[in-house]
Amino acid sequence: MNIQSPHLFFACVLSLAACGGDAEIETASSSSETTGADVAAAPTPEAPDADPIAEALTAPHRSADNRARDPYRHPGETLAFFGLEPDMNVVEMGPGGGWYTEILAPVLAEEGQLSVAIAPETSEYTQRLLTRFSQDPEVFAEVERVTFEPPEQLSLGADASADMVLTFRSTHGWINRGQAEDVYAAMFRVLKPGGVLGVVQHRANEGVDVAASAQTGYVPQSKVVELATAAGFVLEESSDINANPQDDHDHPEGVWTLPPSLRLGDTDRAEWEAIGESDRMTLRFRKPE
Repeated sequence: MNIQSPHLFFACVLSLAACGGDAEIETASSSSETTGADVAAAPTPEAPDADPIAEALTAPHRSADNRARDPYRHPGETLAFFGLEPDMNVVEMGPGGGWYTEILAPVLAEEGQLSVAIAPETSEYTQRLLTRFSQDPEVFAEVERVTFEPPEQLSLGADASADMVLTFRSTHGWINRGQAEDVYAAMFRVLKPGGVLGVVQHRANEGVDVAASAQTGYVPQSKVVELATAAGFVLEESSDINANPQDDHDHPEGVWTLPPSLRLGDTDRAEWEAIGESDRMTLRFRKPE
């Protein structure tokens, strides 16, 4: 009896261990199956929506020279401040060589509409823009052109048809040609009630003679606000996104002394490049509902 008892004891232990082991395996298996089912049933997290403005800024159709202007012109922050959305109907005033156009066009291509207000095709600026369009026809295929030449042609499209009108560094030219009031009125007409007018303009010191200052490319901010409010706009917000405290607004060739024009060539070039591009106001106006 004393010899057999240990054997019986160990047999029971082994039997219990075997039963316990099967139970643990089954439990582990069930747990594993449940976890797998849970993982399979769990919704896949949605990827964050891509930022169409950021995508346009990094797109290959933009040249290295144009990208080099981004730190001075802050296009992403500026367009976000104005409230640009991909489904908007946007009018860009006097786009010049198309620096902003090449950002706006892909943003608005699928859901929105971009129209550029340009002078007749005999204009040097218009020829530059059309040349740019021909270089990347797919990028600019959906861009509409509106011939705009005050005072003869003052329509920017059907009244109350646009969600946003944008003007970059153009107001001084309209003042110089005696067209500013008419142009601001035209921008007001084309906008829907609640639409946005976004203005970027070289900024002069307050109190200067507006006519004389506009000849140098600079306009006091109060003058731009006066023009817009006279047309019916309400100033919603101003921003220092494009401010440059290094610019004292007083240069031999006006704003064109500074980059990117550098009209003086190599004369004091390092000084002008150290200042950078001009000090600019960034203003968001709204057409009342």
